[in-house]
Amino acid sequence: MRLCVLSSGSKGNCTFVETKNHKILIDAGNSCLYIEKALRKLGIEPSSIDMILVTHAHIDHVGGLKVFSKKYSPLIYISDKIQKESKLELENINSIEQVKINDDIKINSFKLSHDVTDIKGYIIEEDEKSVVYITDTGYINEKLFNNISNKNIYVFESNHDIEKLMNNPNYPHNTKIRILGEKGHLSNKDSSYYLTKLIGPNTKQIILAHLSEQNNTEDLALKTLKDTLERKNIDFNNIIIARQNELTELIEV
Repeated sequence: MRLCVLSSGSKGNCTFVETKNHKILIDAGNSCLYIEKALRKLGIEPSSIDMILVTHAHIDHVGGLKVFSKKYSPLIYISDKIQKESKLELENINSIEQVKINDDIKINSFKLSHDVTDIKGYIIEEDEKSVVYITDTGYINEKLFNNISNKNIYVFESNHDIEKLMNNPNYPHNTKIRILGEKGHLSNKDSSYYLTKLIGPNTKQIILAHLSEQNNTEDLALKTLKDTLERKNIDFNNIIIARQNELTELIEV
């Protein structure tokens, strides 16, 4: 299994996952042209993408979906509520609630909490290899912990530093409260707390994702996580940052 975050942030989100028999995108929030160029940098032809998993209907997650899907015809896994809210006319749709892959992989979706009618996180598993994808959520229900713990790779939201957000003069107070709320985004502090509860001996990589350009920095996100891990006596250093319109390294499990 291989993974590369092609782009992550408020202007577009897209992640590539490759298994033995499948080439998958999680979201297609960038333009079709950007996604094509990013995939080709990895040596992947866009036409080989055979499925797209959609997390939710916000434009930074579905902005390129219609054009890319029309051009290349992958299967699109999307919930009925997300499909309705997106207002996109899409072909090759499968309901994510009924996804059944009967070869090398297992895909499970789970509910997150954001200011949309529906939002999904994903677990992708191949043999003993696994990826957890969680962004755009105000909190994570503890009932999920058993299912998403001790996986190999975590692509995990670390959206904002609380102090920077609250002191940002460009954000109205009600926007700040929405971001901080249960239907908003995970702060660095919250993200770090959850990751200390989830990572385990099998965890190989953490990718911090969906960082706010105005209310966060890479240094703050990394420092918060590293300090939290140290306080919990967890020795883990394989942490990278996903950036807007820039590929991460291609990670292999």
